[in-house]
Amino acid sequence: MNSPKTIYLADYQPPAYHIEQVNLTLELDEQLTQVTAVMQFVRNAERGDIALPLELNGCDLTLVEVRLNDHLLSAKDYQLEEELLRIPNVPAAFTLIIKNSLCPQKNTSLEGLYLSKRMLCTQCEAEGFRKITYFPDRPDVMTKFTTTLRANKNKYPVLLSNGNLVSSGESSDGQHWVTWEDPFKKPCYLFALVAADLACKEDTFITSSGREVELKLYVEPHDLDKCDHGLLSLKKAMAWDEQVYGREYDLDLYMIVAVSHFNMGAMENKGLNIFNTSCVLAHQKTTTDAAFQRVEAVVAHEYFHNWSGNRVTCRDWFQLSLKEGFTVFRDQEFSADQSSRLVKRVEDVRLLRTAQFAEDAGPMTHPIRPSSYMEINNFYTVTVYEKGAEVVRMLHTLLGAEGFRKGTDLYFDRHDGQAVTTEDFIQALADANKSEKNQIDFTQFKRWYDQAGTPEVEVTDEYDEQKQQYSLTFKQTCRSTPECTQKKPFLIPIKMGLLDRRGSPLRLYQTQEDLALGAAAPVEIVLSLAEAKQKFTFYKVPVEPTPSLLRGFSAPVKLNYNYNFQQLALLITHDSDHFNRWEAGQQLLLAEVHHLVYRGSIDSFNVPVADALNQAFGAVLMAKDTDPAAKVLMLTVPSEAYVTETMTPVEVELIHQVRQWVRLKLAERFKTELLATYQSLASRPYQLSAESIGQRSLKNLCLDYLMMLSDASIADLCYQQFAQADNMTDQRAALQALVHSNAAIQEKALAEFYQQWQHEALVVDQWFVIQATAPEGDTLAKVNALLTHPAFEITNPNKVRSLIGAFCGNAIHFHRRDGAGYAFLVDQVLRLNEINPLIAARLLTPLTRWHKYDPYRQRTIKEELQRIMAAPNLAKDIYEVVSKSLQDQ
Repeated sequence: MNSPKTIYLADYQPPAYHIEQVNLTLELDEQLTQVTAVMQFVRNAERGDIALPLELNGCDLTLVEVRLNDHLLSAKDYQLEEELLRIPNVPAAFTLIIKNSLCPQKNTSLEGLYLSKRMLCTQCEAEGFRKITYFPDRPDVMTKFTTTLRANKNKYPVLLSNGNLVSSGESSDGQHWVTWEDPFKKPCYLFALVAADLACKEDTFITSSGREVELKLYVEPHDLDKCDHGLLSLKKAMAWDEQVYGREYDLDLYMIVAVSHFNMGAMENKGLNIFNTSCVLAHQKTTTDAAFQRVEAVVAHEYFHNWSGNRVTCRDWFQLSLKEGFTVFRDQEFSADQSSRLVKRVEDVRLLRTAQFAEDAGPMTHPIRPSSYMEINNFYTVTVYEKGAEVVRMLHTLLGAEGFRKGTDLYFDRHDGQAVTTEDFIQALADANKSEKNQIDFTQFKRWYDQAGTPEVEVTDEYDEQKQQYSLTFKQTCRSTPECTQKKPFLIPIKMGLLDRRGSPLRLYQTQEDLALGAAAPVEIVLSLAEAKQKFTFYKVPVEPTPSLLRGFSAPVKLNYNYNFQQLALLITHDSDHFNRWEAGQQLLLAEVHHLVYRGSIDSFNVPVADALNQAFGAVLMAKDTDPAAKVLMLTVPSEAYVTETMTPVEVELIHQVRQWVRLKLAERFKTELLATYQSLASRPYQLSAESIGQRSLKNLCLDYLMMLSDASIADLCYQQFAQADNMTDQRAALQALVHSNAAIQEKALAEFYQQWQHEALVVDQWFVIQATAPEGDTLAKVNALLTHPAFEITNPNKVRSLIGAFCGNAIHFHRRDGAGYAFLVDQVLRLNEINPLIAARLLTPLTRWHKYDPYRQRTIKEELQRIMAAPNLAKDIYEVVSKSLQDQ
C-alpha cells in the first residue's frame, strides 16, 4: 500500500472559512440515516482576501445534494474525493446546504454515528464528525449548533443532543422530533447525539451562584440500580471545581449516557457526555473498589473538560495535551482529595513508569506536543495524557498552588471561547505571576513540550565533615529520538530533603540568607536543575546525611542514586515524604529481584531472601499506625512490567520466576502474620469509604500471598471468601487467587462465577481478564477457546481489551519462545483491521518494544510485524505503528 500522508505541525494554516451557525437535521435509522446540514460560512480574514476553495471532510458518506445560496450544484461544480468535498468557487459569505446519508449499522469503527446494541450514538473526537456529514473537521472551526433529531418514537423514545432542549413534537406516522440548541460555540468534535430506549436517573446540583442544574444519567433499564455512584461523583466534581478552580457549570442541564460499545473511556461532549459503561456504572455486588474509584475519576475528568477543553479548546490536534494533560492533572488532584493522596500518587507513577517510560523508549516515542502524525488516533497516548499531566504538575510545583491558580484564572478568562495552543497556556501562567521583582521565564521549561524521551538524572554526593558541607551533583541526559538527536537540558524541579542518622530532617542552608534564618530554615526545598551538570551545596550539615530525592515524584525522570540497604531502611522508616517511603521499599524489593535474575538460573534461587527485605516487610506488615492502603503499596512486589522496564535484554522467564519466588519466600516467612492480618479484616462490614477500601485491599493482598503456599486449608479459605462475598472486590480477588495459583477448585469457581454473572457484561469482562492473565497452565489455548465463547464479541472494545489485550499483558505466555503469542496477536489485529482499526492499533503496543528482547524473540516479532505490513487494505492507524516499529533499529 502507499504510505499514508504525514501531517506536520509546521504546516498549520488557519481555516480558510469560519462557520457562524450550523443547523443540523438528522432523520435517524440504523440502516439509513439522512442528514441535512445548513451552514453559514464567512471568509477568514487571517487568510487574506484570496478566494480560497472550500474544503470539507467526509468519510463513508453518500452525498445526495449540495446547495450554495439556494443554487443546486451539479457534479461539475465541485470535486468529490475519497475523504474530501472541494468547492472551488465560493463567495466571501454564503449559505451552504448539504444533504447526505449514511448507514450506522455498518459502522463498526465506532467513530461518527454508529449502532451500539439498540442505541444510536456518536463519537466524534478526534475526526469522527466527518462520518456524519461533510464539514471542516478540525478543532479551530468553532460554531453554534442547533440540532433537530427525528426518529421512530417506539424504537427511539429518547432523543438527546448538546445544549438545551428548545422544542419537540410528534407526527401521526409514529415519528417524533426534538430540537436542541447549544448556546456556546464549539468545534465539531464535541458534537453528540443519542437515540435509544433508555431509563433515566435524575438529581440536581446547586451552583455557588445559586443556580439549579439538572443532572440526568441515562442507562439501559436493567442498569438503573448502578447510577447512584456516578451521579454522586459528578456532584463532588462540580463542587470541587468551584472550590479549587472557581469554575461553575454554565448550562442548566448536564447529561451522561452509558454506552456498551465505545472505543474510549468517555467523551466530554458539551452538556451530553457519552461514557463507556465501564466508566460510569457501579454497584457493590458487580463493581470492584478499583472500578468505583475509576468511575469517580473518569466522571470528574469529563466534567472538568467543560472548562479545560470545551470553553477553552485546542487549536489543532498537535495541542491535544493542552486539554488532556491539564485535565488529567485536575482529575488526579480531585481523586487525591477524595481518598488517599499517597495511594493516588503511587498509582499514577506506576502507570507512568510501566507504560509511558516504555513508550518514550520505543518507536512511537513523541513529545507531549508531537510535531507530526499519520493518524491522530495513535496519539491518544500515555505521553499526551499522563506525561502531559506531569508537566502541568511541575508547573504547579514551580509556581506554588496560589500562583498556579492565578495563572489558570487568567488562562480561562483570557481564552474563553477560543481554540488555543500550549504557548497560550504557559504564557497565561507566566503573565499572572509576573511582577517587577519576579520575571517569569518558561522558555527552557517549554522543552518538555517539544523534546521526547525520559530524562535520566545521575546523582552523586560528597560530604566534608570538617567544613560540615554536603554537595549533590546532578547530571541529566536524554537519549536521542527521531525529532531531536541532541537534547537540550530540561528544567527539572527536584523536591528534596536531608535526613540525619536517626531519620530526623535537617535544615537546608544554601546561602548566607538561609544561614541567617537559623531554625526557621526549611527542611524541604525544590532544586531547579537547569544544566546538563549542576552542583548544589548545603552548609552547616552536622553529619553525613541520607538524601531524600525527587519527593512526591516531582518530575517524570529516571533518577539514579546509589542508596545502600541501610539508607533505604532509614527512608522506609523515617522519611516525612510518604511517597519516598514507598519508593525506598520498592527499590529494596527491586534490588532483590535484580540480584536473583542476574544469578541467571532458577536452580540457583535456593538462597534466603535478603535480611533487609525480610525486616522491612515484617515491620510494615505488623505496623499498628500505618494506613492499610499504604501497607499494600509497600508490601507489593514490583510488577513484571516495571521490572521489564529496568532491564535490557528482558529475561522473560527469569523475571517471572524470580518475582514468584520472592513472593513465595515472603509468604513462607510471614505465613502466621499474613493469616492473622487476613482474619482480623475478614469480617468487616462492606462500606465504600477510603478506610474500608484500604482494609479490603490489605486483606486480599494477604490472601494472594497465602495462596502462593499451595496449602489446601488456605485454598478452602479462599473459596469460602469467593462463595460468601457480598461485594465484587472480595469475590473477584478470591477468584483471581484461585485461578492464578492453579488451585484444583479453580474450574468450579470459574463456572460458578459465570453462571452467577452471565447477564452482567462488565462482570463477564472481569471473568475474561482473570483467565487471560493466569500465569499457570496453557493460557493461550484457554484464550483461543474463549474467542468462540458466546459472551465474547469482537466488535465490542471492552471484550477485546478484556481478553486479547489482557493476554498481551501476560508476559510469561505472550512472550512464549515459540512465538505463538505473537502470532495470536497479529491474527487478531488483522481481523480487527476490517472492523475497528483504532482498537487494533492500540493492541500492537507490546510488539513495538521488540528491541528489548533477546535476538530470537526480536527476529520472531519482526517477522510478525512484516506479516501485518504485507496484508492488503491496511488501515493507516495500524500502518503507522507497524512501519515505525520496523524502522526502529
